[in-house]
Amino acid sequence: MAIVQPLETAPGVRRRLELRSPSTLEPIGEIEVQNADDVRAALERARKAQPAWAALPVEERARTLERALKLVIERQDEIIATVIEETGKAQGEALSMEIFASCDVLSYYAKRAPKFLRPEKRRLHGMLRFLKKLQVVYRPLGVVGVITPWNGPFILSLNPSAQALVAGNAVLLKPSEITPRSGALAGEILRDAGLPDGVLQVLTGDGETGAALCEAGVDKICFTGSVSTGRKVATACAKQLIPCTLELGGNDPMIVCADADLESAAAGALAGAYMNTGQYCCGTERVYVVDEVADAFTDAVVARAAELRQGASGEFDVGAIFWDRQLEVIDRHMADAVERGATVRVGGRRNPELAGLYYEPTVLTEVDHDMLIMKEETFGPILPIMRVRDEEEALRLANDTRYGLSATVWSKDPYRANELAKRIEAGGVCINDMTMTYGCPEAPFGGLKDSGVGQVNGEHGLKSYCHAMPIITDRFGGRQARGFYPYNAKKDAGLRRVIRMVFDSPLRRFLG
Repeated sequence: MAIVQPLETAPGVRRRLELRSPSTLEPIGEIEVQNADDVRAALERARKAQPAWAALPVEERARTLERALKLVIERQDEIIATVIEETGKAQGEALSMEIFASCDVLSYYAKRAPKFLRPEKRRLHGMLRFLKKLQVVYRPLGVVGVITPWNGPFILSLNPSAQALVAGNAVLLKPSEITPRSGALAGEILRDAGLPDGVLQVLTGDGETGAALCEAGVDKICFTGSVSTGRKVATACAKQLIPCTLELGGNDPMIVCADADLESAAAGALAGAYMNTGQYCCGTERVYVVDEVADAFTDAVVARAAELRQGASGEFDVGAIFWDRQLEVIDRHMADAVERGATVRVGGRRNPELAGLYYEPTVLTEVDHDMLIMKEETFGPILPIMRVRDEEEALRLANDTRYGLSATVWSKDPYRANELAKRIEAGGVCINDMTMTYGCPEAPFGGLKDSGVGQVNGEHGLKSYCHAMPIITDRFGGRQARGFYPYNAKKDAGLRRVIRMVFDSPLRRFLG
């Protein structure tokens, strides 16, 4: 539902939005914009439902994810149809990004959440180990607000919601108004898997609803979206002293070293730039290729890009632009690049043969860093290729950005590629692959600079929906507290001797 238009409503009545298909431009539904009162009421229901849910053993909550996994498999055709109607993406991408990835994360957390959230006994250091015992328990935060984007509308709604739920929280899920039914379907499947009433509620609406959720008094916000909106979310959370994770934009570089396998790198460039019509935050947005292999690499990319099929039905490789406003950004960036001297090798225009929001898969050369296409997030099927003197220049230009989400390095030398990857200012790097960090549940995913705050996924991400509470127990039943007061010179002298013995003697190595 990439085209969102407000409908006329009577005064005092909730606003309604009409939604149109990005593939056909035809109306495909309406949604109601829930207001601040609706959000507060949902939060009240969640507060009442959450304690009983949190009191269940984590193994029982994990079984809910197992049941959700079976429902995703059973209802995959419905999910795919809904996602495609709202986004116009290719069926293979709906199957891989929305279905396979959802099954993977549900299976991963259903199996591992009991282990990740198990109370931990930790050995204390130094003399404390003889005096105290430490246990860390993971308590759910309470009610988590999850605000999700339109580019992966099912998986990006299901994944954070599932993690927050299995950790023992209640969830208020607000999908993008551009793809509301895909997000609502993720919520429906989780509820149908056996969630108690009120533990997961879906809020429909636009920025008004999202702002109300951020200000309602939840215990955490998990937001995926634009940098500008992310700043507003961060401000709202800071005022309330609540945590947030922000997964924002990217302008992700690809470095092609002189020793790269050029055919594989060319194929990886296409996958990175054109998957999901280029509309995913860790997609390849700019390529730096070492001069001595630039011609061969570019020729391979151009040949492959020219063969891609774009369509609205049947079998095709590249789908629609999901949102009409994003198409305007693509047009503006392309016009700036061509005006500044870029050469269009493939594509370069809206597809005149398709009625919807389609931009042809595009390859640009003769680009430079003054162009918007290299400086900003284009979020479309555009692949700019820039030749550089060597890997050092590629690294310098790759880091010359306000973003820092993902990057890729292509080289046949694993050591060289790893050393280069470590110097890239990004949240994660893939070597000889398209950026798929989000697709590996074990990998913490998050950005630097303007690309976000915090990390999601894996054990670290799951625990971010909890408060890690230390419980320290005295080994002697508290008897030593009897001698705490009064202070006196004899006690001070004794403590000085302990300090010298523990920290200024060979004993320090033993006690650690």
